[in-house]
Amino acid sequence: MDSRWRKSELSSTQYLQVKSHYVISNGSIEFTPATFTLVGIPGLEAEHIWISIPFCLMYIIIFIGNGIILHIIRIDLVLHQPMYFFLAMLALVELGVCASTIPTVLGIFLFGIHDISFGGCLLQMFSMHSFTLMESGVLLAMSVDRFVAIYSPLRYTTILTIPRITGMGATIALRSVMLMLPLLFLLKGLPFCGHNTLSHSYCLHSDLIKLPCADTRPNSILGLFVVISTFGLDSLLIVVSYMLILHTVLGIASGAGRWRALNTCVSHICAVLVYYVPMISLSLFHRFGRHLPPLLQTIMANAYLFFPPMVNPIIYSIKTKEIRNSIFRTLSRKRNEV
Repeated sequence: MDSRWRKSELSSTQYLQVKSHYVISNGSIEFTPATFTLVGIPGLEAEHIWISIPFCLMYIIIFIGNGIILHIIRIDLVLHQPMYFFLAMLALVELGVCASTIPTVLGIFLFGIHDISFGGCLLQMFSMHSFTLMESGVLLAMSVDRFVAIYSPLRYTTILTIPRITGMGATIALRSVMLMLPLLFLLKGLPFCGHNTLSHSYCLHSDLIKLPCADTRPNSILGLFVVISTFGLDSLLIVVSYMLILHTVLGIASGAGRWRALNTCVSHICAVLVYYVPMISLSLFHRFGRHLPPLLQTIMANAYLFFPPMVNPIIYSIKTKEIRNSIFRTLSRKRNEV
């Protein structure tokens, strides 16, 4: 038995800390971890309580900002149009992404809780990635909405009816869940051999597939397929949508009309850039920047997750006149009631 322990390179203390059950296969010990260990900001562990302040402020801004967007779209009949229904979808999925991370992020920085159960980690990974895929799909739907509004403004509301918008939202959600479920079950069936420390304060699929001691090529291949069929395809179709929008706008006779049409797309273009630029930057860091400090990689990962939901409500509130006017009307109404 001692030789087997040496082959697994795992001390008895580590064994008791991270395992719920084990089997012996080919002379090594394979485990299903009882917990995974998450990390905060590498090198700044002593400052976690102070780092929790900007994280708490960020969550407050995200929930208040997206909550206001959802509230005014719900109560203001002027905003009961396809564009704003899609914006409400975007706010919902961004809230979902952030809500998925709250238990572990604030648990680490506020209370020093670094452990998450095996099942809890898989659930967080599934919900985070599902909402992230939904966000990509909603941005694509919003680009289609802008094309229809510019190409056929008189038939805009008859083409994008509430049942069709609901169907698009349901399709986006179903696509995300169905693509993530196989990754979840593949990961759950893999054996682990003692390593249970992840490199972020939340569970990412790219982190988790580094830990098993079995062949993870099926996970990697399926993960690549998910990325290409969602982020890759969605971004390509968004570009195609804007090429069609530009072609339509160039056919408008008056310069003022062209400017008005393009101006309706500014908020969405900003949202697309805010979403895809951090994602592409993070992918390049993972691919080519392994020699860079872990702190920089952690900052990029947090920017990818938290920057879009924090900034998008601000962008739409500033750049969209109807949203801005609705917020002012709601505040004036509340002030008069007081």
